[in-house]
Order: sequence, then structure tokens, then C-alpha cells
Amino acid sequence: MMRNTMAQPRQMMRLSVFFALLLPASAFAQVEDDHAIAYEWIEVQLKGIRVDFARPPIHARNLYHVSLAMYDAWATYDDVAETVLLGKTLHGYTADFDGISESILPFLDIPSARKEAVSYAAYRVLTHRYASSPGVVTAQARFDSLFTANGFDPSLTSTNYVNGSPAALGNYIAEQVIAYGIQDGANEVFDYQNLYYEALNDQLVVSDPGNPTIADPNRWQPLAINGFVDQSGQVLDSSPPFQSPEWGWVAPFALEDTQMALYERDGETWPTWLDPGSPVYIGGDQPADIDSMYKHHFAMVSIWQSHHDPYNGVMIDVSPANIGNVSALPGTLAEYGEFYNYLEGGDSGTGHDLNPITGLAYEEQLVPLGDYTRILAEFWADGPDSETPPRHWFSILNEVMEHPDFTHDWMGEGSEIDPLEYEVKAYLTLGGAVHDAAIAAWSVKGYYDYVRPVSAIRYMAGQGQSSDPALPGYSPNGIPLYPGLIELIDDTDSLAGPGGENIGKIKVYTWKGPDYTETIEDENGLQVPVDTAGNISGVGWILAENWWPYQRPSFVTPPFAGYVSGHSTFSRAAAEVLTAITGDPYFPGGMGEFPCPQDDFLVFEVGPSVDVTLQWATYYDASDQCSLSRIWGGIHPVTDDIRGRQMGIVCGTQSVELSNAYFDGSINNTCGFGPYGGCLGDLDGDNEQTVEDVLFMLANFGHIGPHPADIDLDDLVGTTDLLILLGIYGCQCP
Repeated sequence: MMRNTMAQPRQMMRLSVFFALLLPASAFAQVEDDHAIAYEWIEVQLKGIRVDFARPPIHARNLYHVSLAMYDAWATYDDVAETVLLGKTLHGYTADFDGISESILPFLDIPSARKEAVSYAAYRVLTHRYASSPGVVTAQARFDSLFTANGFDPSLTSTNYVNGSPAALGNYIAEQVIAYGIQDGANEVFDYQNLYYEALNDQLVVSDPGNPTIADPNRWQPLAINGFVDQSGQVLDSSPPFQSPEWGWVAPFALEDTQMALYERDGETWPTWLDPGSPVYIGGDQPADIDSMYKHHFAMVSIWQSHHDPYNGVMIDVSPANIGNVSALPGTLAEYGEFYNYLEGGDSGTGHDLNPITGLAYEEQLVPLGDYTRILAEFWADGPDSETPPRHWFSILNEVMEHPDFTHDWMGEGSEIDPLEYEVKAYLTLGGAVHDAAIAAWSVKGYYDYVRPVSAIRYMAGQGQSSDPALPGYSPNGIPLYPGLIELIDDTDSLAGPGGENIGKIKVYTWKGPDYTETIEDENGLQVPVDTAGNISGVGWILAENWWPYQRPSFVTPPFAGYVSGHSTFSRAAAEVLTAITGDPYFPGGMGEFPCPQDDFLVFEVGPSVDVTLQWATYYDASDQCSLSRIWGGIHPVTDDIRGRQMGIVCGTQSVELSNAYFDGSINNTCGFGPYGGCLGDLDGDNEQTVEDVLFMLANFGHIGPHPADIDLDDLVGTTDLLILLGIYGCQCP
């Protein structure tokens, strides 16, 4: 069975970053023969992301823009492919391009010119975008090393490309991409600051019990944390504000204007892409079923954290024989209960009978459930020394392209193409997908401004229980009771307190939280687990008012609203892309793997208790596992998950479709929309432009008054209409 190592264990990742600084410049140029220069630039960008602030939408945009710059540099020398920005008007920005002198082109070494132009374009964009990174010294050293190792000169800054200089072309493309980014709605000039968003709820002091400061349990609540450490391990002086709630204003790649709605809230306008509709709410005039779903969805997050005990004897087969192969996503809220295993965890996936590459059954891998769930929560959380989502999927793409069974046949069809051509096409497609996923997901986050589990669970517990009016502490807004998992405290309970002060309160059987792990202070002044076997918080009964997600106490939960899950949106979009561009839903060899060595992988606690290897048969399996990890990690309820996946499908498939239109040159052969709606030139309404439409016009030639064949709207089907139709004949209907 082929083995595809998708990343590195914790210590190895940190050592790789350390040793990278010690390597000679020439080491950056030494990659396998089937890798081209675009791969190398994405690799150093991923390393740059690891030392930057964790800002998912911003890094998705950066990956897209670097990918766009490299693709346009490549496409300029291609007779078929169309550029995305160069020589085009894109979202109101015109990137003028006079072309390379025809007298020069025959004398250019095109492969060398492409490598040079791609490198200058990538280098300039990366240098600009990571200039304000807290790890700029490290990141820029890597950019410089790769650039000079390939013989390129940073002092060559000319943009005069007309006389054939590939370096000047790359510089000019970067200049245009940077200028385009200044006006694309991201507010880059002012460091992506929010312009009008204001949090409705006061901060939750997570170190204190309960949630006394929440005013609306349906809205996002900022956290008060001393020494906040973001997802990339950067220490901040204070808890950050809502990250990118106005990202819906950013210009997309493949999302269409018709997929964006404008809503009003709090006196402001909120552009919302691929609007999934409202999440489930609690209280007020909510329908009973919606109110109930809110309570049960958030209670499920606490219940799933009761699975984080590796010593309770519960074992699970985590091989593709048992995990993955979800047949379909639930279409309605009522179907969520059939999709997830509420008490035991996981989803409706049935696993795979055989590895389609080897023809053999997947080998069973029995491990403690508590190890599996904790690994998922940490692996897909993308913490320090990793790429953080959505960049994780660029890393996965690169690992796929490293596999010995991988071939450069685009979409799995035809003969293999040049590695550089494959790379720039793959990165543009994936970059466009995750960029659009960020725009869609964060536009929804900004508008719906939805609560996170730590706020919702503590709020409900503070209200009481909602299961039985005859029992103490009943409240319609309380948390539902589950025997053995969520219960009332009585006078016989060990949690009752010395004076009985906790009698009638709610207790939960769940992960006990960071206070139950033995920690020490690291070199940065942060508390980290003492590196001894079995040093875990464990699972047990705690006061619900002290509930924590399975995260670091210096992080707790991401600084933006929950609905919808960015991880779910990013991952499903990426899975759609990788499935399409490889022509196969399966990883090379029929399985991707990631080893998690015993006591040498987890960061929140020490573990796992045994060696575990994450395994996925398909890209969809990996994506689905990522989505589940956010529930086990205490970050999202199911409402956030499914609708994020559904949005990701749209982002991924549309990016593939649009990218291919650029690649085959058909982007300029789209009909557009006619004056009466529908496809321009499609007069008989069959969504195709054929000879039948020409015959239709001729049959109605001379008609006076409104008519489908009156393209110019002058109330006459005449010569002008015929000439317009013939001029666009053969175009592709949108």
C-alpha cells in the first residue's frame, strides 16, 4: 500500500523550520525533477504563512494573488490560454498590457522566460504582502534565498517588458496584482481593519465561571484573554477584534454577482455571498423546533468532548475501511440527526470496501477513540508551525504532486503536460476556490454574527435546564439534560460544594479543561503541558459554567463568528478542486496518510497514548474529517458545519469551471445575457446558440415591436440584429 505522508509531526515541523534557516541558499533550488518553480514559490509562501498572524481570509487572498501572478506570467507566453488580470479589466481595475514585441518572441527561450517571469512576479508579490508580518525577517530571507538560488537579481526592478525581458514582465505583473489588491475591497492600505463592525456582546472572561456578560445568546461574543496567542502562535497584547467581518466586499474569483445579496443590519450594509439562510436561534419568538435545535446542537459539542479520554477502553477503526465515504449531505435541518451520531460521534460515512488502486481491502487500524478525536482537533486546527486553513490544502496539494504515482495529466485526461503548466493551473484553481470560500464564509460570519459554543454552552448552563419543568432549575433557555452527560447537581453530588452552593446547577461529563493539565512556562512565557506520558486533563464531571473547548487557554476559540465554519467551507472547496484537477477522488495510491507518534504529536496535552496514523481514501474523506474535527474541538455546532460544506461545493466547482475557461481560451467566447434575460443570441430559449436561432430570426425578420429576436431593442427585427447574432455566433451560453 502506498504511503503519502501529508505533513510532519510536531517536533519535526519545528526542526524543519529551524534547519531551513541554516541551509545554504542552493538548498532551496534542490527539488525533485518533476517539480517546477511555481511549486517552490508556494512552498516558501507556506513557510511565510507559518510565521505570520493567523488571518484565514487574508492568507487565502494572498495565496490566490500569488497564484494569479504566476499563472499570468506563464499564460503570457501561451497561444491558447487567457490571462486573468494582465491586459484585462477585472472588477473595475484595468491592467494595461501592450504585449511583447513580435520581433523579440522568436528569439526567447520560452521555458526559461516563463521560469524567470513567474519568479519575479511571485517574489515581488510575496515581498509586498509579508512586509508587515511579525516573521518578516525569516520570511523575507526565504524569499531572497529561493530567488537568488535560481540566479535572479533582486535589484532588477524594471517593468519595461516590451523588449522581451521576462524579469520586467514579472515585475510588471506583480505591480498590477498589487495595484489591483489595493482597490479590491480588502482594505489592505489600512491593514485590513474593520470599517464599521461592532460587537453586540461584551467580552466573556473565560477564566471566570459562567457567562454573565452576554446580552444576546444568538450573537458572537469576544473573549477577554490575557496573553492571547493566535492560531499561528503569535502572542498579542490583547484579544483581537472580530477578524474580517466585512470580507464580503472583497472582489471574488469565480463567484458571480447574482450569488451576492445585500442585507441591512445595525444601520450598515452587509454583502452576503451564497447566503445559506439563518442559523438556529434560541429564545424570543423562535419556532419550537428551531429553539430546540439550538440547544441540542450546542449540547452535542460538549457531549462530543466526552470522547477525549484515551483510557476509557473505547476503540475505533480509523482506517478507510470504516471512516469516510459519506453518501450525501443532509439537505434540511431535520436530516442532521440522521447524518451525525449524536452520542457516539462521527457521521454517516460507511467506509470503503476496497482500495481501488491496489484492489485490496484497507487494513483495519484500531486505536483509542480519545486519541483519534484529540488528534483530529489538533491536526485540523492548524496551529503553530503549520499552514493554518485554508493553506493546509495547498500543502496537501504539494504532497499529492510529490507522490511517485502522481502524473501531470490535467483533469486526469490526455497526455502529461509540462510540470510548470500543471502547477500554475492547479494553484490558480485552488487559490481561486479558497479565496472565494473565504469571501463567502466570512460574509456570512459578518452578517449573521453567530455565537460560538463556549458562549452558548455557558449561557444555557447559567439559565438552568430545559428538559423538564418539574425538575429544579427549569428555564426555556436552559441546556437539555442527557443522563450520564448533562445532569443536575443534587445534595449528594461531589460537585455540590462545601456549602451546597452548587446544588441545582448544571454539571457536564466532558473534557475537563486546561486547568487539569500539569503545565510549565516555555521560553515565550506561555503555559505548555509538562512532557510526561499521561499528562492530560482527561474527561470527567465539571460545572457546566466552567466548560472549555478542547483548545489552548491562551486561544480558546477563533476571533470571529462561528456560522458558517471556515474549515468546512475551505476544505470542501479544496476537495472539489483536487478531485477535479487530478481526475480522481482518491489520493495517489488510494490513500493519504499522516503519522502521529505516541506522546509526540499533541500540543494541548501530551499524547497520543499509542501510535496513530490519520488515513483518508479520498479528498472528500479528508475534507469531511476536517469538518468533524471542529465539533470535537469545541469550535462549531453542526449548523455551522453542513452549510459551510455546501457553500464550499459551489466555490470549488465554480473555480474549476472558470479556471478551465481561462486555460482553454474560451473565457472570451461567452455570450453574456440578452436584453430579455437568458443567453444572448439564444432566441428559441433552449440555452444554446445554434443555427436554429439564426433561422428563427430570419423567419421573424421585419417584425415590428418587442420581440425575442430584437436584440438591439429598437422595436424592429432587422439587419442590425442579424449582424449582432452572426458576430457572436458560436459563443458559449453562461
